[in-house]
Amino acid sequence: MSTPFLDTAARVIRTEAEALNTLADSLDARFREAIDLLRNCRGRVIVTGIGKSGHIGNKIAATFASTGTPAQFVHPAEASHGDLGMITRDDVVLAISNGGEAAELANLIAYSRRFDIPLIGLTSQEKSTLARQSDVILLLPQTGEACNTGVVPTNSTTMTLAMGDALAVALMEHRQFTAEHFRDFHPGGKLGAQLSRVRDLMHTGDAVPLVAEDAAMSDALMEIAGKGFGVVGVTNAEGKLTGIITNGDLSRHMEGLMQQRARDVMTPSPVTIDPDALAERAMGVMNAKKITCLLVVDPAEPDRPCGLLHIHDCLRVGLG
Repeated sequence: MSTPFLDTAARVIRTEAEALNTLADSLDARFREAIDLLRNCRGRVIVTGIGKSGHIGNKIAATFASTGTPAQFVHPAEASHGDLGMITRDDVVLAISNGGEAAELANLIAYSRRFDIPLIGLTSQEKSTLARQSDVILLLPQTGEACNTGVVPTNSTTMTLAMGDALAVALMEHRQFTAEHFRDFHPGGKLGAQLSRVRDLMHTGDAVPLVAEDAAMSDALMEIAGKGFGVVGVTNAEGKLTGIITNGDLSRHMEGLMQQRARDVMTPSPVTIDPDALAERAMGVMNAKKITCLLVVDPAEPDRPCGLLHIHDCLRVGLG
């Protein structure tokens, strides 16, 4: 059911979507020139802006940094009071100002010109001070704003943010930046957990419960109790994994259990996982099989166990 509020919201969103389409169609050789400056930067990308442009600039700098392009936001007012010292000749400055005349940017722009620091100007005004001083201009199309008054930054800030994302992703793909690289910059939170590898979480070495096929069940029980995972892997004379003993196996062989050997009680061909598999995939396998552990086998050494992953290891980092 339509209401004035819903109508306004839909109009704003559609207006901003149209602005983004216009921005995409406006991209030209100057975007490539900006990319060339950024990918050849030996230092950091210094992003700056004031007001709404500053808020957007903070996000753009964070996106650069998290996708493999070293970056830092420098507030232009703070730059005028000493933070210019953070900017070196090896850096590239990305200055954001929709109108291109923000007085707070003057000292930072002058500093970049004095020391020949490359300057990319992101603005909607091609004849503005920022545009004239920049080595490369990223020009936003003048689409107006999404509000009735035409003065509240809406379309302009949305296009600025999108342009920053476009730069970051273009650089990311040029560098062949992978999900694993992304995980290195995001070790915490749900995202870090989802991109964790089994090898990051698994238990290795003496912590892995293993017995030989001909081991007495008393030894197998000691291994299960001592390692605390409720299972034990069974290996042959060559050290290759041939089975696993779980609590279910113990229950099924309770009669005469202590007179048997590990090979008599084990479940052959246990479910295993590659150490380079995503931990989230391992979690899915354990949930599907209704098990709590996976023995880890490295494809480089077929059937030879190199670790153990318990479901609690996944839960501890936020999976599940």
